[in-house]
Amino acid sequence: MVVPEPYLHPPGRGAMFVVHRNGRPTVDESVYVAPTAVVSGDVTIGPHSRVLYGAVLTAEGGPVVIGANCIVMENAVVRGVPRHPTRLGDNVLVGPHAHLTGCTVDGDARIATGAMLYNGAHLERGADVEVGAVVHVNTRVPVGVVVPMGWFAGGDPVELVPPGDRDRIRALMGPLDYPGTVFGVSPEPGESAMPDIARRYTRALALHRYDVLTEPAPHAVLGTDWDDAGTPSPAAG
Repeated sequence: MVVPEPYLHPPGRGAMFVVHRNGRPTVDESVYVAPTAVVSGDVTIGPHSRVLYGAVLTAEGGPVVIGANCIVMENAVVRGVPRHPTRLGDNVLVGPHAHLTGCTVDGDARIATGAMLYNGAHLERGADVEVGAVVHVNTRVPVGVVVPMGWFAGGDPVELVPPGDRDRIRALMGPLDYPGTVFGVSPEPGESAMPDIARRYTRALALHRYDVLTEPAPHAVLGTDWDDAGTPSPAAG
């Protein structure tokens, strides 16, 4: 049989839930969202996940989907953008001050403190991005691969480069097209992309003027299946 789990308090007392671009956060009733956390726009948070103090989950034109049993720790940023939604599978740990934009994490993965995953990055199941490491745009990290502390991961297939090898990092970055992937610009050689980038960003971010604070939309009620021995097992469906 299914025994409903009692949740006596809403999932995000004191947190800021925001309707942005007509997208409203959807949060399972078993979730905890800390006061001072922000959940903005088309963000879905799955069962038993935790969003800690100062974390920001924001759908800036692309959805954010957080699976079950995920932890987004203090001051992390998880952002979905046009052309690049952000999707975290089940059992993902996002460490403090980590930054994830427009990426996919299949599940059972750790993104450690201060690590960065950029647009189009894909961490396959069980991958591990250590403290301060960077997974560049359009890069795939295969199953179980560890990106070492402070290292750079670029390409598909991925190449792991130590932080001191700047020439190799720059050589990998070029074909991955950071300006085009992230900002949609292609500056001429010798020209700065920043004027175009700044104009595009200010236009997009102006839409926040129309934001509305709200309460999160609930998922369906969760339950726990209990076996004949009286011990809980994951609910079906």
